[in-house]
Amino acid sequence: MAPTTRPRPRRLRAWLTLATDNWLSRGYLVVAGSALGYFLYCVYLTPDPGFAAIWPFAAALPFSAVAFLAPSPGIDPSADWTGPPLFAVWVALCALANAGLLGLLVRAFRTRRHGRPV
Repeated sequence: MAPTTRPRPRRLRAWLTLATDNWLSRGYLVVAGSALGYFLYCVYLTPDPGFAAIWPFAAALPFSAVAFLAPSPGIDPSADWTGPPLFAVWVALCALANAGLLGLLVRAFRTRRHGRPV
């Protein structure tokens, strides 16, 4: 019997490692998390959130812009409770993707600078 392999968790773990193993990615995650926390604070604890969604959206660019280009998955826009949580999850996933790309960039820079793989 062939051993079972689980490539999905390994890929996810590798991507999360890329997203958190350097200071640039960690700093980016702090900025994106702070913007997301500010958005959630404004939505749920202040009477008028205004344009609070701009900050997490801008922090998670360019992947956060895909939400405007992709077709809607059929979520009822009139339900007020679905908007902020779905937006927060989307921004968090986009920020993790961006942090992973920053991790790849840092790793490539280190490899090229020192002439050896890290």
